Amino acid sequence: MRSIMLFLVLWMASAAYAADDVTLIYSGNLDGELEPCGCSPEGDLGGLLRRATLIDHLRAEAPNLFLISSGGLMSGFAANGRLTNEYILKGFSMLDYDAVGVQWADLTYGPELAALYPLPWVASNWRGEQFAKQESILRGGQQLRFFTWLDAAAAPDKAMQGDHAQVSEDTAALAAALARARGEGALTVLSTTLDLNTAQRRLPLNAVDVLLIRAKYEEYGEPQRHGRTLVLQPGSRGMRLGRVDIQRGSDGIITGWHHEVIAMPATIPDSARLEAWYGEYNSKIKEAYEQSVVLRKAQETGRTPFAGAMECKTCHQAAYDKWSGSRHAQAFSVLEDVNKSFDPSCIQCHTVGFKEAGGFIDINITSHLMNVQCENCHGAAREHAASAGAKPVAKRGLAGPQMCAQCHTQPHSPSFDFSKYWPRIAH
Repeated sequence: MRSIMLFLVLWMASAAYAADDVTLIYSGNLDGELEPCGCSPEGDLGGLLRRATLIDHLRAEAPNLFLISSGGLMSGFAANGRLTNEYILKGFSMLDYDAVGVQWADLTYGPELAALYPLPWVASNWRGEQFAKQESILRGGQQLRFFTWLDAAAAPDKAMQGDHAQVSEDTAALAAALARARGEGALTVLSTTLDLNTAQRRLPLNAVDVLLIRAKYEEYGEPQRHGRTLVLQPGSRGMRLGRVDIQRGSDGIITGWHHEVIAMPATIPDSARLEAWYGEYNSKIKEAYEQSVVLRKAQETGRTPFAGAMECKTCHQAAYDKWSGSRHAQAFSVLEDVNKSFDPSCIQCHTVGFKEAGGFIDINITSHLMNVQCENCHGAAREHAASAGAKPVAKRGLAGPQMCAQCHTQPHSPSFDFSKYWPRIAH
């Protein structure tokens, strides 16, 4: 706590802004990531628990700030599917955002799930009534008007026959609403998943003060000025927050700004006020995992294709010795240390064959398949062992870097370099 407090004090002291500045805290795509993986220091950034702590500190320093998100909270590829997405919505609703844009990813489970929690969703060209067309916030004498444009060309139902369109492609109503808001002295903010060039061609930007464009991968983009519009580009995966302090002239036109990107490393403590929410999430994940164990145990028939490291040791003693002294051999205990030994998104890389027929189920049923073992890289080896090596292992054709890349992906191991990592396990 002392480290983050010191960081915030020094950061806040480094900037002095006029009393009538508009302070905007903005973020973009979470992409279904409720918390960081934590397997590597450089990737251990973000998460809703740290975000809540940071937001609370920022609000204490600047009570009149505006907090907005361009959306993209959910993902159809989120670990644990709907359960994780639902808890993202539940946790996000506790952060008290002023406005949240709707993206197609947020509709993965239909608009009903998105509307389940009290988030200030905005979809300005939505045809139905589930989402507001704009959000107006008045704070500290400043007014902000938030709009979102959903790209009809990216709609999941675009390829369906008949008229199933959920959004309008006509920008006239948006242009009129933006002009009215500008005329009333509001700072107008438009969010979209379009890139800048496409947004300039297709959207009415004459009355847009701040434009949020398609999120950049992880890192935030540098602000740009195009005419009267300040263009901001949030980062993805929820690893950082952006802060921009905007100065405006008497005519409302932006005359200057100061921009900061704030990372959320492990030095930022988890929020105490989200502790119950996180505990409930872990309990639900554990419950779902235990149910899946029961189902998998009932479904398992026949022999497993996986042999386990002890079987490999019979012929590959030197390789086994090298492995047993590596971090791979302790990979499951790392999960136990952080209470993640029941989270499928973690187990799949810390055990052998998880979610595969005959693979790891749990520590009681398949303890011989715990940790990162030979077969994580080389593939199932039961037949290889039974044939005294005559039959190749399942993944014999993979080159070394390809084997490692099965788990050492960019989100989990962003600094992975085969030439540096391989010597640690070379055999």
